[in-house]
Amino acid sequence: MRPKERVIARQSLDKRLNKLRNSEALERPPRGWIRAIRDALGMTSSQLARRLGVVQSRVTVMEQAEMRQTLTLATLEKAAQAMDCQLVYTLVPRKPLEQLVEDRAKLKARKMLTHISHSMVLEAQGVADADEQWQLEQMTREITDRAGSNLWKEDE
Repeated sequence: MRPKERVIARQSLDKRLNKLRNSEALERPPRGWIRAIRDALGMTSSQLARRLGVVQSRVTVMEQAEMRQTLTLATLEKAAQAMDCQLVYTLVPRKPLEQLVEDRAKLKARKMLTHISHSMVLEAQGVADADEQWQLEQMTREITDRAGSNLWKEDE
């Protein structure tokens, strides 16, 4: 994907995800979604088991696995279908994607500038704070503009 296409993809995803960010609706109920929906429907674990084609103890195991965060998406999907629900699966970034990329680019730019300014100090060629800030902004913009998989390499 080209850099411009990545920017457009981030902006498009951000638009969709902004509705979900910081939403209390996404927080898992204390006893898990399966149990919360089952209870709200007035459905017993035996009734859900019958709808799933499993034994009742399997529903208990599923509900416990959900609480431990070890339930597979496939099993959660089956439970959702058995309760006439739709499974909605998403990753919701804590910050807008553009901000995550810019933050990462700024971190990389700072690291690069630290190395450069250290060399310049050794050569008695220090840079004024205002110039350093300008360089940081410029380098951050350059890194952001060509942001790709290199952005997330830990060794740079």
